Amino acid sequence: MSAPEVGPEVGPEIGSDIVGLDARAVRASVQIVSQASAADLARPTPCPDWTLAELLAHMTAQHNGFAAAAAGDGADLVHWQTGAPVDDPVGEYAAAAERVMAAFAAAGVLAGEFVLPEISPKLAFPAAEAIGFHFVDYVVHGWDVARTLGRAYDLEPDVLAAALPIAQAVPDGERRRPGAAFAPRVAASSGAPLGQIVALLGRRPDWSP
Repeated sequence: MSAPEVGPEVGPEIGSDIVGLDARAVRASVQIVSQASAADLARPTPCPDWTLAELLAHMTAQHNGFAAAAAGDGADLVHWQTGAPVDDPVGEYAAAAERVMAAFAAAGVLAGEFVLPEISPKLAFPAAEAIGFHFVDYVVHGWDVARTLGRAYDLEPDVLAAALPIAQAVPDGERRRPGAAFAPRVAASSGAPLGQIVALLGRRPDWSP
């Protein structure tokens, strides 16, 4: 199995700046998550069957897993586990975001490969491609949180322009079965880039609680 069959490739024009693009998407997600109160944690989200608390636990675990992968320890599944609920999920999320941004920015990371066992237990992915997976995921997860809270969510046009072709390249069809990272694609209600991205990755752009 080749890498394109399990995830999107990142073109060379994006790969050279993927760390910076990812950091901008992650910081935007931290900003919107910071607006959540304890009372919001039980809210439903665009991710079926997940409350906001469960979504934040997933987002935090993914940051931790990718940070471990950047350091060469991604194969250990303990890094990807959500663990027990924490007293301050918003603060824990922000801390995990800082860890993954620092891990991606470390010297030599882009020259290496990431082991991502939740995508493939056998393949190692070029670093830029792996960070591209993380990047598009947090473009969408930031939108998930914003929709949950009923808040506006704006990302810079160049961030969305970089994320759109990655989202378009994520395999669809039978790979989008229950339990997969993304639900089957849905029709976008508008031509706006963010709406296209979330629709490509299985969210209804008009979703509301």
